[in-house]
Amino acid sequence: MKKIFIAVAILGWMGLAQAGELANSKALRDLQHEWAHINYEVDGDAQEAALEKLTAKAHAWSVANPNQAEPLIWEAIIKSTYAGAKGGLGALGLMKEARDLLLAAEKIEPNALNGSIYTSLGSFYYMTPGWPIGFGDDDKAEEYLAKALEIAPDDMDANYFSGDFWLENHQYKKAAQYLQKVIDLPAVESRPVYSKGRKAEAAAKLAEAKKHIH
Repeated sequence: MKKIFIAVAILGWMGLAQAGELANSKALRDLQHEWAHINYEVDGDAQEAALEKLTAKAHAWSVANPNQAEPLIWEAIIKSTYAGAKGGLGALGLMKEARDLLLAAEKIEPNALNGSIYTSLGSFYYMTPGWPIGFGDDDKAEEYLAKALEIAPDDMDANYFSGDFWLENHQYKKAAQYLQKVIDLPAVESRPVYSKGRKAEAAAKLAEAKKHIH
């Protein structure tokens, strides 16, 4: 059975300044920094508890900003990370809720936050079990990830999750290309915890891919 999503997509946002006034808000910056801290620097039960609280905080932001794509995207990102920490069948319900939030955000602004809707959806579809347990679908995952790369070819997450997708599908050379790009991309200056964590994940995945490349 495929692992339930745990290291969910979060953008490097090379083009953050173009994402609009809401994307530059203090609420967004606070959520992304808190997410990175919990995801990369907190473990075990403490992580799950912190993510539960952060999920509620993200939902409150969404409610306070109706008809805006960015809060829905971030609520989905945090909820899916919480699902990964929680695990079990209950996590699948959270993943479905997170997917639906992204689909709602897509109807408002498809390209919001540097294509993160498609990066996240692609990740959800390959990391979630398929029917009859979940909604996982590798064909949809590939389609969404390709769309994310089309929107933002130098985005750290679009490359990371594309690499991980191909690694999961035993396409090791293809995986290595994307994972190496993550390592080579410049760190996001405003998000050092995220950048360090994502690059470390990419390095570990790249090492795994290279074991199978002859």
